[in-house]
Amino acid sequence: MASLDIQPLVTHIYTADPSAHVFNGRIYVYPSHDIATDIEDNDNGDQYAMNDYHVLSLPSISGPVTDHGVVLSIKDVPWAAKQMWAPDAATKNGKYYFFFPARNHEGFFQIGVAVADEPHGPFVPEPEPIKGSYSIDPASFVDDDGQAYLYFGGIWGGQLQCWQKRTFDKDAYSQMEATEGPALCARVAKLSEDMKSFVGEDLPVEIYDPETKELLHSSDHDRRFFEAAWMHKHNGVYYFSYSTGDTHYLCYATGDSPLGPFTYRGRILEPVTGWTTHHSIVEFEGRTYLFHHDASLSGGKNHLRCVKVRELWYTEDGSLTAEEPKASA
Repeated sequence: MASLDIQPLVTHIYTADPSAHVFNGRIYVYPSHDIATDIEDNDNGDQYAMNDYHVLSLPSISGPVTDHGVVLSIKDVPWAAKQMWAPDAATKNGKYYFFFPARNHEGFFQIGVAVADEPHGPFVPEPEPIKGSYSIDPASFVDDDGQAYLYFGGIWGGQLQCWQKRTFDKDAYSQMEATEGPALCARVAKLSEDMKSFVGEDLPVEIYDPETKELLHSSDHDRRFFEAAWMHKHNGVYYFSYSTGDTHYLCYATGDSPLGPFTYRGRILEPVTGWTTHHSIVEFEGRTYLFHHDASLSGGKNHLRCVKVRELWYTEDGSLTAEEPKASA
């Protein structure tokens, strides 16, 4: 199954940040939609100038892929000014909920939600962002008991470092991230029954070193959280996975609760072509797949990416690996 990772899922548009789910026996992928721009690469991420979303779906992991077209555009969202970055989706109460970040008219990111009757949309956005939301990369997770959660956050251009006092501090923007002590954590909030608001305050997603039992340090760029939070559950264990950003790894940690704390476990993907790495993990027909992106379709242009998929496996101790286990003799 390693050959899955060779070809992009689609080539007629540039796609990135794939959030994959199984709805009604079909795989739905909710990516961001990269577009060409003359903006030079910078640490603010201005070159990622996306302004709408498509939905892709597959009847099986080998396709064929259906592009359901534009399901939400920035012109439909009154509060959003630009940069519709990595989204996600969830289902509850017979509806489908699409979570997306965008810069508002004041220049900082918030997270919106749009609703549809079908997993492929079209999605109708709420007129205002989720109250109390900030930063980027929303990832939704509905647990077995029906409680829904939203994970989010990203440092550097994702502005997480600007929200340590729960109001936007533009003077903290240039700091990019913590430079001493524990690394900044992703955030998680419980979602209301209607999936449109937070219940209580958001909390840090704490990741601990398995040896020292301390929070991952800000200097540990090979393991600390940067962006691209994802949550999935396997055999009663919660798997929180994420990107390390400037070191270009996908890593994961495990815990006994969707709110953590989590213990660092290892890497699930090494650096790929292009600066960013962003993913989702989904189980389908008894197998586990990693949807991710690279910049191979554009010849390495960081802001023009393509979605790919490869298989993952669990070892006996619950570790995740991209290396296929060798068949026993």
